[in-house]
Amino acid sequence: MLLSVIILSYKVPYYLQLCLESVQRATQDIEAEIIVADNNSSDETAHLVTTYFPQVHFIENSENLGFARAYNQAAQQAKGRYFCILNPDTVLPEACFKTLLAFAEKQQNFGALGPRLIDGAGAYLPESKRNIPNPKVALKKMTGDTSSYYANQLAQDEVGLAPVLVGAFMLITQSAYHELGGFDEAFFMYGEDIDLSYRLLQLGYANFYCGNLSVIHFKGESTIKDRRYFRRFYKAMHIFQRKHFSQGFVSDKLLALVLNFLAFSKKQEALYKTMSEESLERAYWCSDSEIPKGLVTKLEPQMKCESVRLDQITTKLPPGILIFDMNALSFTEVISTMQLLKNSKNRFRIRPSNCNFILGSDASTHRGALLKW
Repeated sequence: MLLSVIILSYKVPYYLQLCLESVQRATQDIEAEIIVADNNSSDETAHLVTTYFPQVHFIENSENLGFARAYNQAAQQAKGRYFCILNPDTVLPEACFKTLLAFAEKQQNFGALGPRLIDGAGAYLPESKRNIPNPKVALKKMTGDTSSYYANQLAQDEVGLAPVLVGAFMLITQSAYHELGGFDEAFFMYGEDIDLSYRLLQLGYANFYCGNLSVIHFKGESTIKDRRYFRRFYKAMHIFQRKHFSQGFVSDKLLALVLNFLAFSKKQEALYKTMSEESLERAYWCSDSEIPKGLVTKLEPQMKCESVRLDQITTKLPPGILIFDMNALSFTEVISTMQLLKNSKNRFRIRPSNCNFILGSDASTHRGALLKW
């Protein structure tokens, strides 16, 4: 088997449904398997996967094992020559795997690669490519200076070597993954992708960034910027520093104190407004079919609903919410349109095929919007 797509899910059933539809399309002509490991979501996730995606291998954990441990568990059952480590709040274009696997097959000492990630507003996510966070870089990052943390030596749309990739989407060979022993389970959540990337480099592998292919990562669905997040993130940074750049007991303790102080000094960011609180007055239905009556009822009278073809969408389109109907569109078209309008006042929602809900996110640091009818 060529490819195993491994998705770790935790309390994001609707985003997972959209993700799985995009993965199915991207693996249609590839010898591939899809594995979903759920960390005890206790919601609709199990029913959704087993009912609507019966071909997916579903692992239902009775507790939250964390990121590293759950992925390692799923990887033991994976059969592909390549593993795709994937978040459930991602959306892939149809040619994603064909493009990236063809690139990987041509590289010498290939370790892993990652694509260009964009958020739910179409904006580029700089964590798509990062540098090694040695102590100096890590402290600068945690005080707000990201100039050395992100791999700005590469442009957003370039293809080239990138030291550190992001675990939201990481394509890695099965052999390299097992040679490393998988993710380090000392990391519960955050930091394990940095550690894996760095260990690949230490073994002589090369990591690549492919800026010529874009993948949506809503991000805010799995990462709410509250104090728990900051504590976990800074703890992960301390584990990484102690593991790879230890300066002795006193220096390590001092670094831990600094990181704890920074974590507790961060303020929780407010969650984003829900759909009902939107200020936009137009909703554009992007499809070749009529807008569902239930959706019209939900949106009106706050918004005027009208249909629009993709070839009618330009940067001069009056601001509104664009609703992409996946019964009629490709994910490639959706991603391209979002990037075209990324700096506009428009917002984006996606309706998975044959579903009675739309969802999306307007900022990478906040919870997104879900509207059911």
